[in-house]
Amino acid sequence: MKKTPIIIDCDPGHDDAMAILWALASEELEIKAVTTVAGNQTIEKVTNNAIRVLTKARKLNIPVARGAQEPMVRKLVVGGALVHGDSGLEGPKLPECGFTVSELRALELMVKVLEESQEKVTIVGIGPLTNVAELLITRPDLKTKINEISIMGGGTVGNWTPAAEYNIFADPEAAKVVFNCGLPVIMSGLDVTQKAYVTREENERLRGQGNELSVFAAELIDYFSKYHYEVEGFPGCTLHDPCAVAVLVHPEIFDSKQCHVDVELNGELTTGMTVVDTIDYQKKLFGKEVNHNTKFLCGVDREKFVEYFLEAMKKLN
Repeated sequence: MKKTPIIIDCDPGHDDAMAILWALASEELEIKAVTTVAGNQTIEKVTNNAIRVLTKARKLNIPVARGAQEPMVRKLVVGGALVHGDSGLEGPKLPECGFTVSELRALELMVKVLEESQEKVTIVGIGPLTNVAELLITRPDLKTKINEISIMGGGTVGNWTPAAEYNIFADPEAAKVVFNCGLPVIMSGLDVTQKAYVTREENERLRGQGNELSVFAAELIDYFSKYHYEVEGFPGCTLHDPCAVAVLVHPEIFDSKQCHVDVELNGELTTGMTVVDTIDYQKKLFGKEVNHNTKFLCGVDREKFVEYFLEAMKKLN
C-alpha cells in the first residue's frame, strides 16, 4: 500500500501521544518527522514527551525536532498542567529517551522533509499552530509540496474560554495564517472531538487486549479521563488529537461540511474563537463569494471510532 507521508506537529499531551500511536499503527500513513511546540507544557517537556512516546513504541528512527517555545506575538499560556500534569504526560511509566532530539529546529526539519519528499506531505497540527504558520510564512514556495493540513483545534464552543478552544487560543495569529493559507484544511474542533470519547468499559477492553501499547494507551486514558469526568462531566475520555489522524485513514466515519473558518484576534470575550460559517451568510445576505477554506468536522460515528482506535492499538506489538 502506498503510504501518505505526514509530519506531526504536537505538544504531548496524553491525546497527542495517542494520536502518534494511531499514526504509527496506520498502514496508510508514514511519519516522516515529529515536531514540537510549547502548549500543553513547556517546549522542553513536550519535546521530551514526544521522544519518550516514540521510544515506548520502539520507533527510534523518526526524527523529533524542537520548535517554537512561545507564540508568534503573545506570551505563552501553558495549557495542560491541570489536564496533563506537571510533566505533560503523567500517569503511565515512560522509558527514558531512547534517542536525542534533532540538531535541526522544527522549521528546518519541516523544510527538509518537504524538499526531499517525492510526494505531497500532509501536516497534522495537534498543538498550537506556531510552527506550521512559520513554515507557511517563511517558505510559501513549499505550499506546492503540502497535500493538506489536518488540525485539532477550534470549534463553535470553547474549552479554555467560553468561546475559544486552547490550541487556537494559545496562538490565534498562527491559526489565522493556517486557515487562510490557501491549502486544504481539515478542522477537528470540539464539535467533533467531544463526541469522540472512550468510556470506562471500552477502556477496559483496550487494556484487556494485553499487548504493551494497548495497556499503555489505557493507562494514558486512566489519567487523562479524570479531567473529563470530574471537571467537564463527560460520559467518557475525549480523544481530541487522535481525530486529526483518524480522519485521514477513516474519513467515512466523520460528518463534515466544507465552509469558511476564520479566527478572532481582538475580541474582548472572543479572542481565539474560530468563526465557523456553516450557512454562507456573506453569499446569502450580500451576494459575496465565500471561500470554503476548511473541511469542518461536526460529527463522528463514535462506536466505529472506538473500534478503529482499539484495532490500531492492538497492531502495535
